[in-house]
Amino acid sequence: MRIIAGAWRGRPIEAPLGTATRPTSDRAREGLFSMLASRLGSFEGLSVADLFAGTGTLGLEALSRGAAHCIFVEKDRDALIALKRNIERLGAGERAEVRAQAVEHVSFAGRDLIFMDPPYGSGLAQPALDRAASWLAPGGWLSVELHRETVSPPAGLTFAAERRFGKAVLILIRNAA
Repeated sequence: MRIIAGAWRGRPIEAPLGTATRPTSDRAREGLFSMLASRLGSFEGLSVADLFAGTGTLGLEALSRGAAHCIFVEKDRDALIALKRNIERLGAGERAEVRAQAVEHVSFAGRDLIFMDPPYGSGLAQPALDRAASWLAPGGWLSVELHRETVSPPAGLTFAAERRFGKAVLILIRNAA
C-alpha cells in the first residue's frame, strides 16, 4: 500500500500482519478520492475524521492532499501500532490526533469530511453513520465503505454517489445544510 497523491505521493503505508485489518485498496482509494475531488475541488484546509481507521490510509491520503487536520479513531491494538508508525513515518504528527477507542464512544464536531470503513459484516455501519451525522459540518461529506450491508442516510443527509470497486461499495453522503 502507498499514498496515491499529494505531498507524500508514493510513500509506503504499513499494515499489521493478519486479517483483522482490511485496508482500502489502492484502486478503491483512487476512485474515492477522484469522486471527492470532483465534488470538493480541493482538500486544502479541510478538517477530517477517519473512523475505523485501521492503518489510516484514508485520513493520511487526505492529509497528503492538503487537509489541515485528521482525527483517527481505532480500537484494535495492532492497527493502532501500525497507524501511529505511519503517522510518524510521514511526519504527520502535528496534523493528526489518534483516539484509541471504539467509534461508539467517541465524539467531536465540525468535520468537513468523514471516512467510515467499518469491519465488513459487523453491523456497525448504520449505528456509526447515525452518530457521525452529528459530527459533520454543514456542507460536509461522509464516505462509507461497505461490503454487503446497506445503510440509510440519517435525517438531513443525502446520498450523492455510489461506486463499486471489487468487493467494496463506496457511498458518498452529503450534509446539504
